[in-house]
Amino acid sequence: MPTIDILNQNGNKTGTLELDESVFGAAYNEPLIHQAVVAQMNNARQGTKSTLTRTEVRGGGIKPWRQKGTGRARQGSIRAPQWVKGGVVFAPKPRDFSQKVNKEARRGAMVSALSKKFTDGQIIVVDEIKLAAAKTKEMVKVVEALKLEKNVVLCLTETDADVVRAANNIPNVTTVNSDFVSVCDVVYGNKFVATKAAIEKLTERCKA
Repeated sequence: MPTIDILNQNGNKTGTLELDESVFGAAYNEPLIHQAVVAQMNNARQGTKSTLTRTEVRGGGIKPWRQKGTGRARQGSIRAPQWVKGGVVFAPKPRDFSQKVNKEARRGAMVSALSKKFTDGQIIVVDEIKLAAAKTKEMVKVVEALKLEKNVVLCLTETDADVVRAANNIPNVTTVNSDFVSVCDVVYGNKFVATKAAIEKLTERCKA
């Protein structure tokens, strides 16, 4: 069974945690992770962009000049695409970008992503994070003590509201609730930092 060190918020080891092998010891399935990430990003799209084709732009009903004899190129409407204020060729229209990913596939992608993070040594487990005050400078001390750089995903439980508030202004730290962690969240960060309670809840969620 895989094990991982538990650190305190000062970066010192306080113990070890046994991880569930079915969640943190699965085979790496990159196509499945890619499918889940693409689906999540597409599902976040509004799909509301819309521009007008030449048939929808107002005006342009009359031919701007006669067909022959002017020396100029023939034109049929001032609302043709080559004209200023003309219509758009292949204009984007509102559409639904959403993609469905089956529950088992979504779970498999999450397990595969977590296992890859663990294998690469990019998961850090903290026993708990307690701040003297819900201030950014207090959270910066924790980030520096844990030697976190670049993009960091901090997985917390709903009881860590002060930590979330303190981390909001740190550019390279993104906080997520363990109940709503997505495959994108796991893949995005260079380091996936989670409290012990968050790891336990995430494990239960992946096994459900």
